[in-house]
Amino acid sequence: MALKLQTQAPDFTLPSTSGTDFTLSTHLGTACIIYFYPKDFTPGCTREACEFRDQFAAFRNLDIPVYGISRDSISTHIKFKEKHDLPFDLLADVKGQVARQYQALMPIIGITKRITYLLGKDHKIVAVCDSLFDFNLHISEMKEKIMTELS
Repeated sequence: MALKLQTQAPDFTLPSTSGTDFTLSTHLGTACIIYFYPKDFTPGCTREACEFRDQFAAFRNLDIPVYGISRDSISTHIKFKEKHDLPFDLLADVKGQVARQYQALMPIIGITKRITYLLGKDHKIVAVCDSLFDFNLHISEMKEKIMTELS
């Protein structure tokens, strides 16, 4: 079950493929997309990342950065990002603490769920897509919500 709409997104700090730590609260005043996914280099996660890459211009043109989060290490993220030419940062939540805060961790097995959050400039949750198998839905729903909720 995802976090509720219009609630404040939990703040966090995670290592980033940019080479520095990413802290959500330092980007207050900027809307953003945070998407959680199970694992780098798996077929569904690769397709999802590449779809975010292919649709990235639409988000960039609206000044909405995209951040991908999984439990993979930074070194794995860097390889994944380079191999697929991803224009956005990936964040390493190795212990799954941020995924847990965002209700994006599967109980018992501890794998990250596929869940995407659109945060407004105040970092309140504007939209959520929680679908493990339909990765295309995440991108299309975020694009639709950006146009209806943030324009």
